[in-house]
Amino acid sequence: MQPSVFSPNASSYLGPHGEPPLSRTGFIILSIIMAIFTGPAIVLNATVIIVSLMHKQLRQPLNYALVNMAVADLGTAMTGGVLAVVNNAQGYFSLGRTGCVMEGFAVSLCGITSLCTVALIAVERMFVVCKPLGLIVFEKKHAVGGIALSWLWSLTWNLPPLFGWGRYELEGVGTSCAPDWHTRDPHHVSYILAYFAVCFAVPFAVILASYTKLMWTLHQVSKMACLENGAVAKGEMKVALMVVLMVLTFLISWLPYAGLSMLVVYNPDVEIQPLVGTVPVYLAKSSTVYNPIIYIYLNKQFRKYTVPFLLCWRGPLEEDEASEMTIASTNNKVSPT
Repeated sequence: MQPSVFSPNASSYLGPHGEPPLSRTGFIILSIIMAIFTGPAIVLNATVIIVSLMHKQLRQPLNYALVNMAVADLGTAMTGGVLAVVNNAQGYFSLGRTGCVMEGFAVSLCGITSLCTVALIAVERMFVVCKPLGLIVFEKKHAVGGIALSWLWSLTWNLPPLFGWGRYELEGVGTSCAPDWHTRDPHHVSYILAYFAVCFAVPFAVILASYTKLMWTLHQVSKMACLENGAVAKGEMKVALMVVLMVLTFLISWLPYAGLSMLVVYNPDVEIQPLVGTVPVYLAKSSTVYNPIIYIYLNKQFRKYTVPFLLCWRGPLEEDEASEMTIASTNNKVSPT
């Protein structure tokens, strides 16, 4: 797979023989596909943030991580998503070398923060539900600390390319930028390997371990015959379903991209068509729309306020009082987000 190059005049991607990687129609189709994902991602993530600021009922420590993910996903959509739509519509990357570095850094910063937040949610669920260290109350300081750590971790590993260890380059069909997976320079390859290990492998291992422990605990709980008429078990299973869906979207969205990147690093001579290399890139960027759909649909608190907001209603959805009391009781015991 040939690395992307910038032409002297338009910063466009050229193939190994100087030809464009896609026809004009192909670029337009990619632009439309990205617009279909980017538009809803911006609306839904912005909605989660806005309603959280509007309603103090949502400003709880257990919801902070979800809002943080919405912020990160909104950043990814506003930078990588919007620029992908515009650049594909034009058929080339129009922002030059500096713009490529800025986009690559911004998208990577927000993307890795989002991945780390998924890991944070998985760990939080595991500690609250499984109680490996005894009864732990998840407070504001824990939520803020986890959020700060996710951004700091991402920033730490996305800054090095700005200072010479690694670099940001065009990828796929040449309409977006990311860490340069195609380099053969040992100095830059060492960064890619470290980046993959700490920004993909570590969050994935944390998610897998936490999720395994969580599911085992819920399996044991489900065997108990009488547990408040099943209310707590039902609440725990609903939380588990949300975590399961988040983990699945993590796998579907990011593993193809990470896998292809490592394949190129391991075998730089492998021949991969630009369009084939673009599919995992855009699949990863499409993840920005999945998470808000998941937790708006499965999180009763968010659904109560976001649905009226999206439909331009004035007040929250009317909830059955008995249902509200049941959910409140469940929240106090298992603290689902």
